[in-house]
Amino acid sequence: MTATPIVLLHAFPLDHRMWDDVAAELARTHVVLAPDLPVAADEPLPAASLDEAADRVADVVRASGHGRVVVAGLSMGGYVALALLERHPDVVAGLALVDTRSTPDTPDAAANRLRVARDVEAAGSVEPVRGMVDTLLGETTRTARPEVVERVTAWIGEQDPARVAWAQRAMSARPDRTDVLRAFGGPVTVVVGDEDAVTGVDAAEHMTSSAEHALLVVVPRVGHLSAVEDPAAVTTALAELAQRVDGV
Repeated sequence: MTATPIVLLHAFPLDHRMWDDVAAELARTHVVLAPDLPVAADEPLPAASLDEAADRVADVVRASGHGRVVVAGLSMGGYVALALLERHPDVVAGLALVDTRSTPDTPDAAANRLRVARDVEAAGSVEPVRGMVDTLLGETTRTARPEVVERVTAWIGEQDPARVAWAQRAMSARPDRTDVLRAFGGPVTVVVGDEDAVTGVDAAEHMTSSAEHALLVVVPRVGHLSAVEDPAAVTTALAELAQRVDGV
């Protein structure tokens, strides 16, 4: 039996490269798709909506010639994964929600996103979000692994300010999709770093309890970017999910 392909959806303010280490290992046994959100770098940005991004992901999957896939989304990628599940349920065979949440922003958080979007556009650079590396990475990584800090800092610095603003506006408007997750009957894996200061273990436990067939994986000594900080652990979790989907 052919293994179900795996789609990897990246976090903010990054691009598909944050999945490189995980994708390289998964590609030994699976077809892996890791699109940039909301569209490829050479395409014009759509309206600022995660629904638009989800529709584009569905287009990528269908254009690749594959039907149903395992979808793994980290942070913003998780928001897009849930939008994909709601809008294109026929595409999603299994779901991995990595360092993300199914609930919407608080009013204060949404207002802050809109402020950052305006600041980025006014500056014409990603300077307003460059310091996010300290929030995205766990304390252990920041203290003991300067090479990871440098890698993520470089990725942030290479982002297009227009895409950063797009993402902030799109995320600020997302709805609560807990009911979408609750209605999904397929296999689910929820992954979270135990040092994640952005979404955290509470959000992960909420999603795990909401899904019918969910497993929770807590990765020790990593923060919000678990797929970058401990790619081996996340690869193992995604491979196990894929096995559940394929009935292996």
